[in-house]
Amino acid sequence: MKVIIVEDEKPARDNLEKLLLELEPGIEIQAKLDSVSNTVAWLTAHQTELLFLDIHLADDLSFKIFEQIHVNTPVIFTTAYDQYALRAFRVNSVDYLLKPIDKNDLQRSLEKFKSNQKTNQTFDIQQLLKTLQQPAKNYQLRFMVSRGEKVMSVPVDQIAYFEGEDRYVYLTKKDGTKYIVDYKLSDLETLLDPTQFYRLNRSFITHFSSIKNIFNVSKSRVKIELEPSAKREIMVSSENTQEFKAWLNQ
Repeated sequence: MKVIIVEDEKPARDNLEKLLLELEPGIEIQAKLDSVSNTVAWLTAHQTELLFLDIHLADDLSFKIFEQIHVNTPVIFTTAYDQYALRAFRVNSVDYLLKPIDKNDLQRSLEKFKSNQKTNQTFDIQQLLKTLQQPAKNYQLRFMVSRGEKVMSVPVDQIAYFEGEDRYVYLTKKDGTKYIVDYKLSDLETLLDPTQFYRLNRSFITHFSSIKNIFNVSKSRVKIELEPSAKREIMVSSENTQEFKAWLNQ
């Protein structure tokens, strides 16, 4: 496997190189670069199989690279970017690692790269850039709910979490009151501000302030305790744990 590392902080660059050599003894690190200009020059003259790319480089944001040259090499971003950007990376089949880079996270990214190579999956950098440049969205401020014959509007700042159960989706307020809402969880994801709400798994979307406790179950999975308490055990899958921790750290 041939790779290049684009990172302007030497400790981070050295750490990534060390981890790569531990996980892939036969890896060839062709270059270690620290700026947009150096990377553009290198990629213009050379080819590589995988690009590790920091967001903030010495002379500009690394996205400027793609404005100057066409890059069809798979990219793994190393970043502390916000939740909106992390979702964009995932949607566009571009992987990312949060700094400081964890060895297990890096191994999963390498495995994903190898899997994508086998299936000839493409990496749409231009679509990613378009997504990141979209104007800020206006998110829903209130939700209409019902209980029996009673209908009312609940402001978003009163919502603790949404829960999908059987064929229904329930809204639980911070005071513990529970209502049925006429939405799918997938629809709610697009209506809620992703800096305030996070989809923990297939059944729960929670507000940041309603997370009471977080327990490490393993290196790659966490258990969540909500307030008000939910009846079911809530786990964040290993696939989403890295993104969830990034969301917490915004």
